[in-house]
Amino acid sequence: MSATGLPMAPPSGAVALAKRIREREVTARATIEHTLADIQGRNPRSNAFTLVTGERALAQADQIDGAIARGEALAPLAGVPFAVKNLFDIAGEVTVAGSRVNRSLPPAAADAVLVERLTQAGAVLVGALNMDEYAYGFSTENSHDGPARNPHDRRCIAGGSSGGSAAAVADELVPLTLGTDTNGSIRVPSSLCGVFGLKPTYGRLSRRGSFPFVTSLDHVGPIARTLEDLALCYDLLQGPDPLDPACASRPAEAVSDALALGIDGLRIARLDGYFEAFSGPVAREAVSLACQALNVSRRVEWPMAAPGRAAAFIITGAEGGALHLANLRERYDEFEPLSRDRFIAGCLTPAAWYQRAQRVRAVYAREVAATFRDTDIFLTAATPTTAHPIGTETIDINGQAMPARPSMGVLTQPVSCIGLPVLAAPVPIAGQLPIAIQIIAAPWRERDAFRVAAALIRAGVCLAPSRPAD
Repeated sequence: MSATGLPMAPPSGAVALAKRIREREVTARATIEHTLADIQGRNPRSNAFTLVTGERALAQADQIDGAIARGEALAPLAGVPFAVKNLFDIAGEVTVAGSRVNRSLPPAAADAVLVERLTQAGAVLVGALNMDEYAYGFSTENSHDGPARNPHDRRCIAGGSSGGSAAAVADELVPLTLGTDTNGSIRVPSSLCGVFGLKPTYGRLSRRGSFPFVTSLDHVGPIARTLEDLALCYDLLQGPDPLDPACASRPAEAVSDALALGIDGLRIARLDGYFEAFSGPVAREAVSLACQALNVSRRVEWPMAAPGRAAAFIITGAEGGALHLANLRERYDEFEPLSRDRFIAGCLTPAAWYQRAQRVRAVYAREVAATFRDTDIFLTAATPTTAHPIGTETIDINGQAMPARPSMGVLTQPVSCIGLPVLAAPVPIAGQLPIAIQIIAAPWRERDAFRVAAALIRAGVCLAPSRPAD
């Protein structure tokens, strides 16, 4: 029992939990008290949270309970706890972005736009989440805050750079989180932790109030345990932002209603060539299961995927290095070694290389756009393998020894760099740690990706596995 005298809320999906609160089965205060106690008790094992905003959360919960008592209409997510990657501004808190350098900055004056939108929808912010320093990584092995640990095997990485965001959802600490995705930083941890994640079309969601990494590649998006929660969260995050020059002026396009539409009329293909070459056995099995369920036999190649990934590497290093150049000169020792050397290398990238990388990216984007003339959805794995132990330096992908940290993004980078919408959907495989597929749609066609994911759930192929007992 909580201090309110009502039962404590058990872990629940966001949509289901909001319904329980509306129907007075549990109070918002009880829900948030339970969440805060859960974080305090279990976060040391996953190290997902780096900040808990308990006072703010309880104050908002009391406001929601007051509104219920007065019979007022409630916002869609009233009382539902959520958390954000620690590069989103939270009013009154320092936006650390996984770094030591940023800890000397003043607190944020206001919430990031997406934090504000979820708060306006009634969701209750309970904290900020672990990440790779300045979002430069795929493992969240952060030397400042410690590594985020995979709830399905705490010896293993949670993925990155939004590792804390995926781990918190997989560990059932909160039903919703926000992350960012520049080269795969939502999809990689979603895959390794076995949850649903969305990288929308570039420019679909406002990035205002999130600490930048690579301006020409950065995306923001939600992570959830259920597709229904992911869809509702995404719907509530949408909307133009005239103060964010990268945010498109397109009106919001809801996806929640698309979950019941089925996939009739959608032309679906499996990505072959590069994507199969860098998918290990478990990854290929996950894609095969999805294709069998959807009766997909056609395969398509994107011949420029490898040059596209190479271009993404150069653009990432050059833009990221330029952003941090002053601090690299003055505060070198405060950077994490895993990211510092890559930022320095990026600072030394010749301008001609950067220009050529952007040209390659443009040509590659045109090549891929042509494949959407006869295909609506492409399927491939989200990560080449399942999660590996923290500290691993090399992994084996189909007989090739590859560096572990950058190689976890080998399948996501060629999609990120051309801004396509992608939904990561977990495919449980017996005896294996989690892995996900990427459901890739044409620009601005997130609805199609959600339709396919919903069909795979109905077919019993996609599901977020439960957190193992500690």
